[in-house]
Amino acid sequence: MSLRYRVGDFWVDLSRNQITLNEQVQTIPPKALAVLTYLAKHPRKVVSQDELLDKVWPDTVVTPNTLQRSIAQLRKAFGDDRKSQSYIKTHAKQGYSLECELVWQDEQDKQGDSEPQVRADAPESEQMPLTEVAEESNLQRRAGRSNLVLAIAILTIICFGFIGYTLNSPKPDSQLVFGKLQKLTTTDNKEFSPTYSPDGQYIIFHRYLEELCLNRIWARNIQTQQEFLLTKDWGTYGGHTLSADGKKLVFISEQDCSQPVSQKICYDLVSVDFPTALTKPQSPKVLLRCQNSQIKKPVWIDDNNIAILQRFSHRWHLINYSIADNSSEILFEREDRNLVTFDYSKNEGLIAIITNHEDGRHYIELLQPNGQLVSSHPIDFPDEVPKYRSISANFSPVENQLIFSTGRQLFTLSYEGKVAKVDIPLDEPISSPKFHENGKQALLIQAQWDSDIASIPLEQASLAASLAEAKARSVYSSIARSTMGEYDGLYQPKGSLIAFKSTRSGEDQIWITDGQSLRQLTRFPMDTYIDGVNWAADGQSLLINVNKTLTQVFLSGSEHVFSLAHPVTNLFQWDSENNSVLASLRINGIIKFAEIDLNRLEIKAIKDKNIRWAEKSEDGRLIYTDDMNRFWQPGVVEDQLIEKLAGQGSDKRFVISNNLIYSINGDNQLWSYDLNSGDFTLIGEVHKDVDYLSDINQNNLLISFVISAKKEVAEIYLQD
Repeated sequence: MSLRYRVGDFWVDLSRNQITLNEQVQTIPPKALAVLTYLAKHPRKVVSQDELLDKVWPDTVVTPNTLQRSIAQLRKAFGDDRKSQSYIKTHAKQGYSLECELVWQDEQDKQGDSEPQVRADAPESEQMPLTEVAEESNLQRRAGRSNLVLAIAILTIICFGFIGYTLNSPKPDSQLVFGKLQKLTTTDNKEFSPTYSPDGQYIIFHRYLEELCLNRIWARNIQTQQEFLLTKDWGTYGGHTLSADGKKLVFISEQDCSQPVSQKICYDLVSVDFPTALTKPQSPKVLLRCQNSQIKKPVWIDDNNIAILQRFSHRWHLINYSIADNSSEILFEREDRNLVTFDYSKNEGLIAIITNHEDGRHYIELLQPNGQLVSSHPIDFPDEVPKYRSISANFSPVENQLIFSTGRQLFTLSYEGKVAKVDIPLDEPISSPKFHENGKQALLIQAQWDSDIASIPLEQASLAASLAEAKARSVYSSIARSTMGEYDGLYQPKGSLIAFKSTRSGEDQIWITDGQSLRQLTRFPMDTYIDGVNWAADGQSLLINVNKTLTQVFLSGSEHVFSLAHPVTNLFQWDSENNSVLASLRINGIIKFAEIDLNRLEIKAIKDKNIRWAEKSEDGRLIYTDDMNRFWQPGVVEDQLIEKLAGQGSDKRFVISNNLIYSINGDNQLWSYDLNSGDFTLIGEVHKDVDYLSDINQNNLLISFVISAKKEVAEIYLQD
């Protein structure tokens, strides 16, 4: 069966997904080669679009735009265009035909002679079936063969002594091979959201002032390493995007809503003139105000249009904002799925979005800039990536491929939903790389987080508020000090142990301490994410939300996984005696607050809303906080707002003990509220570094407090 054939002067190698002319090798996407091969099986015959779509993409929903893109890729490889059409001819409203000399290489000749012997127009019975072409192509792609970038580099070194890529170079379809990784920022503050300017001269990033929870936007000249402050005032700034001409920097600015309806924060789309800001910091100009919806991640599509993620109610959707006429239109919105994130490739002319469908699986979906759907495929995660893992994927320099990080691991994602691991050792968690226009290097964020857990008497909780940092930490004495993150400290019922989450081993794991000795209870795999830990009432096991799946871990180390039909986004409380759980789950793409019967694996939805935190008191009264940090309890007809706790909520959680609510407000004040009497008591001010309150035991509190938090911009390079 022939794996090679000649189209005009070009040799097509199906085993390597390559087209060769005079030793110049181009790697072609498998689907594009499958289109070419089907046309080659019917030389000089007009093949309709429907027939090609049916044969090349069987059992897959794609649009004619997908076929047109494959045709364009082939014409580019042949040095053809729409006008000349020397190889592939378009027949208006009919289809396409292959109009050139075609010869097939015998399989036996390929095994023997160095010069291939060919025969004209082999009959279909002796040609490789299209399904086998696709299977062979996918197999070779997964095997990571034919790294075109490396091949071109070697040929160029030999022939011309020149090393490097150009924007117009053919792109590889094999895995990326990374070399060195170097830090670009090394301050005591946190830097995040780095991007390259379109001309590649600057890196634009945000620098966070930890003490005030605010940030400003900076630029750094890549050649001189000189930094420029772009925003005059401190603010809460989100993602940014610079126009192709390098003139207008657009970003998100968060503001307190003066008259909130559905949210505490209003989101403005603002801009500064980038060349002017390089000479003097600027105050941003408001382009678009959003008071009752959230917006994030603006991306320039062209000189007038910006794509933005916007959330109404429970779902995110993609909108296009026109600067010229201050209008917007929806690019992508579906009732059966939720949009997680997106990226735009100017070179590809495509928007790639990651969505979560009703079946709980993640999909990669490709759109044209006008919102027209090109393709949709479920993401086939390998064992290294948990089933419900949310990912943020960016376009890579490899055609038909994106790249994402799960923390200490990198993976590529094909347009068809195939995931492959990138072989690179990482000691610290990183964000998904954002590539330079030249395709040689990418920006990412390296994160370091150091937090500790302290067990302190209730009457001493406020002693550290006015003390210096060193003295404050003597009051908040760590129960098990490390230089990594410790969270979710919990007192053991009917015992003297404390369980907590720690990254001291490199991964999220559960550890146990009695105040003297320390042992690791779990051995979860790399890039495991834990959100929520609860003791059983007998103190002999813990219920943990591991990668959005509930897992019971016993003190012996044995585990039991509860196979729910939906991912658990937040675990709040476990009533082990009744084996019921308060949690938030993603059901049909929507976050729902629910009670779960773990005996029957039944889910009873309580609220179709996002809940910040929830617990039941000892007598069974449910208390929860919403997106606006307001306290609620269920009523006979409708839920009742706890008026005395207005303005007392925060992101620092709350705990309930003996029918008393304990929490820390936005002014770092510790307080209690008696559910029986309705009495509110202000206990005292805690130190600003207290992150949240995790448990209370008689008269003792468990708190998590921040030692240091750093995020640094780094640059990673592809190997030549």
